[in-house]
Amino acid sequence: MTVSALTRPGERDRLIVKLGEIDWIFCVTISLIAGAGAVMLFSIAGSSWTPWAAAHLARYALFFAIMIVLSLIDLRVWFALAYPIYGIGFLLLLAVMVMGHHALGAQRWLQAGPITIQPSEIMKIGLVLALARFYHGLSSKSAQLSWWLLVPAVLILAPVALVAKQPDLGTAILMLLTGAIVVILAGLSWKIISAGVLGAGLLVPVVVMFGLHGYQKQRLTTFLNPEADPSGSGYHILQSQIALGSGGLLGKGYGLGSQSQLNFLPEKQTDFIFATLAEEFGFVGCISILVLYAAVIFMALRTAYLSHSHFGRLAAAGVTATFALYVLINGSMVMGLAPVVGVPMPLLSYGGTVMLTVMVGFGLVMAVRVHRYSEVTSGKGSLL
Repeated sequence: MTVSALTRPGERDRLIVKLGEIDWIFCVTISLIAGAGAVMLFSIAGSSWTPWAAAHLARYALFFAIMIVLSLIDLRVWFALAYPIYGIGFLLLLAVMVMGHHALGAQRWLQAGPITIQPSEIMKIGLVLALARFYHGLSSKSAQLSWWLLVPAVLILAPVALVAKQPDLGTAILMLLTGAIVVILAGLSWKIISAGVLGAGLLVPVVVMFGLHGYQKQRLTTFLNPEADPSGSGYHILQSQIALGSGGLLGKGYGLGSQSQLNFLPEKQTDFIFATLAEEFGFVGCISILVLYAAVIFMALRTAYLSHSHFGRLAAAGVTATFALYVLINGSMVMGLAPVVGVPMPLLSYGGTVMLTVMVGFGLVMAVRVHRYSEVTSGKGSLL
């Protein structure tokens, strides 16, 4: 839409109507979570806006604007771009294998001058879009059980394998679970779901024995018994549990968390920021944030339910599943209920890449809401 078009009354009125269709309560809720993140980042930096809090707020403001712009894009455009976005993400993942940038013992990034790209983040959105488009044109009978299941299996497993190879086990698991959820919501037969769960359970020991790197196996054994190496591999989990437990009901007070303020808690601004919150604001603070997360998930799922197109329903549900898995995996990791896999708490943790992915996803969710009455067709003669 050009600037001149915006000056025409009809176009301007349509823009106003679309802006009115955005779920602004949803926008306020995610802003509260991001704001809480800034508050915690300010605290753990010694009551300073640098190096984290100011950058966190600036990124959120920029990405929020991007989300609003994306929400105005017609759902049929998202449909048309589904496979291209997936294809670009997949090609970039292949490029990482050849010329990826090494950092922290992994090869996950592409660097072009000052710009660093993590293709797995693009693939998170591309995978949801591709699966939603594929199932949009599939009958309910074919979605339940047929050879068509091979297509989504390849769509999911191919990028998951590339991401696991980087290695980035946390992102690979998140993508695998997101893809599985979309396939299930599309109408997969419960017989196949049961068989898949059983098969996955049988494969886990094999994958652990032969498919994991040495440090990944160590993370698993550390998760089972962190006290065995309290100053080494078990340090992260134990310090996180100390921070969680010491917060009690109401916390030690803002800026008074010893584990984070004295730098005992590692990655306090990213992976373990939820432990920092627990130490300073206690059980009440944790529950308050989790209630906000639950509200975001509920509103996003309600948007998926209201969509008139199968593509819109699956796309919004897939994005919501990714967001919910972020919260579930990070919360479990911080509490010692899951191995440490490097998955941040969305919007709360510091970091631009994950925040951008989450906000682009929310732009898609809002586009589904704004254009929930749009008829997305995939046959001949359609817009696509």
